Amino acid sequence: MLSEQSAATVRATLPAVGAALGTITERFYAGLFAARPELLAGLFNRGNQAAGTQRQALAGSVAAFATHLLHQPDQRPDAMLHRIAHKHASLGVTPEQYGIVHEHLFAAIADVLGDAVTPEVAAAWGEVYWLMANALIAVEKRLGEERGGHAWRPWEVVERVTETADVATFRLRPADGGPVRDFLAGQYVSVRVTLPDGARQIRQYSLSGAPGPALRQISVKRVHGGDAPDGEVSNHLHTRVAVGDVLELSEPYGDLVLDGGPDTPLLLASAGVGVTPMTAMLAHLAGSGHRAPVTVVHGDRSPATHALRADHEAYAAKLPAAVHFWYEQDAPAGTRSGLVDLTDVPVAPGTRAYLCGPLPFMRAVRAQLIGKGVTPADIHYEVFGPDLWLAGQA
Repeated sequence: MLSEQSAATVRATLPAVGAALGTITERFYAGLFAARPELLAGLFNRGNQAAGTQRQALAGSVAAFATHLLHQPDQRPDAMLHRIAHKHASLGVTPEQYGIVHEHLFAAIADVLGDAVTPEVAAAWGEVYWLMANALIAVEKRLGEERGGHAWRPWEVVERVTETADVATFRLRPADGGPVRDFLAGQYVSVRVTLPDGARQIRQYSLSGAPGPALRQISVKRVHGGDAPDGEVSNHLHTRVAVGDVLELSEPYGDLVLDGGPDTPLLLASAGVGVTPMTAMLAHLAGSGHRAPVTVVHGDRSPATHALRADHEAYAAKLPAAVHFWYEQDAPAGTRSGLVDLTDVPVAPGTRAYLCGPLPFMRAVRAQLIGKGVTPADIHYEVFGPDLWLAGQA
């Protein structure tokens, strides 16, 4: 994929570029938003920008892609590309915006690395960038065509349910009364809201109900920032959105979807609000006659913070499922105390695993599953927010 000359240049300069990527991405976003402030107000997550997590994710994905090109030149990292492409498609990212990003990213590279960015170095890294960008553009185009193009559609809140002190479920129907495309259990939608300062911010939320034509259901955790600002959109939804209000939603996207048949053993592992896609998966499995064993794993601070617990248990009860819940506090009889630990949890041969929750949780579960003989290709995950898994591997 990468030309021989560019591969040699990238291999020689990857340590220096990789070491400087944090500074490069910081300069990149500063330059981009100075030139195009509307992108910060209407496309990028302002909270992630303030926390620096989007910079980490961008640096991680670029480094991971370049490293893959060098080590496996005849293969593309499709899993990584598809995960990013689904996020971009749900946001409405356009091919033209890749040109804008290229302009400001390479200006930042030249600014940080100075004379080290020779024409040969710039050309080689430009080749890396456009290989990644064009692959993403192609996937995003296909995804958009499958869904009739990107459009924000108004949905009316018809019910609001308090799940826990910090999680609320919103059930919505199309405000225009038109038909609704089905979705795959585990997918998410983008939700766009107008904040008091006029910014139109977008966030992705997993669809937490069973796939069906009538309603969409999202369960939103209010984000308390602690030392950082509180979550803008989650707090807006919790404090300002009631039954009868209208939200803008994208079509469903996301690649954390069930891909086995009714006889495939499954393990669904979640922690915290990562339970949302797993609840939708269990609802689908319960309604579709899944026959193979299903191992349900969940970790939470306490039963009081376990959102959708009644649904979690009810759908699992309709399946040949083994349920394992861990609580750090107030664990009732029949559950376990502390953090999730799969040491004594049986895992059937041929199991496909789906993970969603904080990164330390998913990394720990993945390692334990591999130790139990589950192949890495059969372990799938969803990251809420910027994909810092890649940043940790870069």
